[in-house]
Amino acid sequence: MSLKDIATRTVVLQALADAVDAELKAAKAEQAAGLKQAKQDAGTRQIEATLPDGTVVAKVTLVSPMPSAVVSDNAAFTAWVRDNRPDQIKREFVTTVHPAFVTSLLKEMTAAGVPKWCDKETGEVHAVPGIVMQPRATSTRTTWEKDGKNSVAAAWKAGRLAGIALPELTAGGAE
Repeated sequence: MSLKDIATRTVVLQALADAVDAELKAAKAEQAAGLKQAKQDAGTRQIEATLPDGTVVAKVTLVSPMPSAVVSDNAAFTAWVRDNRPDQIKREFVTTVHPAFVTSLLKEMTAAGVPKWCDKETGEVHAVPGIVMQPRATSTRTTWEKDGKNSVAAAWKAGRLAGIALPELTAGGAE
C-alpha cells in the first residue's frame, strides 16, 4: 500500500469516526433524557437494547450518582482545618491544606452525603465551612450481553441496521 493510499484510508476513517462520534454524543444525550423521563413517569431505570430481529445485545441503566463534596470557599475551609486539624496544614509562603487530607475529607463527606466531618478521636461532628454538596450529572451505563457486540457487527454486515442510525453507514459492510 502506498503512502498516499495510507493517508487516504486514514482521513476516510477519521471522517467516519467523527460522524459516528457526533451521532453517538447526540444519541447518548437523547438516551439519558429518555431514561430520566421514564424513571420519573414509571420508575424505569433500565431498558434492553435489541436488534431489529429482537436479539438483546445490551442493557442500558440510568445511573444517578449521589452528590459529591467539593470545596466552595477555600479560605473558610482552610481556616477550619487550621483550627481543627493543624497537623494537616502545609505552611509555605501561603497557607494550604495537604491535598491528601482534602481528598480524604471530601471522600468521607461524599460517602456521608453531608458537608460534615466526624473526628474519629473525639467523636465530635464538625460542620465544615467552605464545603458544599454538589449534584453530579445523571448518566447511563451500558452492560453488554456476552455476544452483544458480535451480534451488532453481524447485523451491520448483513445490512439490518439501516433504520437505526447513520443509514449511509449502516446499510452493510464488507467482511
